Amino acid sequence: MSSSQLRRFPRRRTSVGASRDFVAHVLREWQLTGLIEDIALCASELATNALLHGVPPGREFAVRLDLTDDLVRLEVRDSGEGRPEIQHADERSCSGRGLFLVGELAAEFGVDQHVVGKTVWAAFKRPPAT
Repeated sequence: MSSSQLRRFPRRRTSVGASRDFVAHVLREWQLTGLIEDIALCASELATNALLHGVPPGREFAVRLDLTDDLVRLEVRDSGEGRPEIQHADERSCSGRGLFLVGELAAEFGVDQHVVGKTVWAAFKRPPAT
């Protein structure tokens, strides 16, 4: 079984919640409700990073979910420069933990550079079918 869903979001603060809702909706549609909490949190973190560091004014970012027999892959693509890196924030910092959380929750994650922009992705193992 293989499936994909893609949605674009404008460069607006409300797009973070909208991307999280999109992910939850798709995972419910795919009957993977047990993954909603982790993947929606990662979608929020990656969408926030895209808005803060990657999406130039007037542009959009895209959120994509791919489903295979073994994995759900979350991708957030933006047209900005730079390569996201895990920060080692201290306990007093209010930010800087997003990619660390993604790395802890996902089976694996990475960054694909493009001619214009990048895709930050995270892969999650599907639970065994019952």
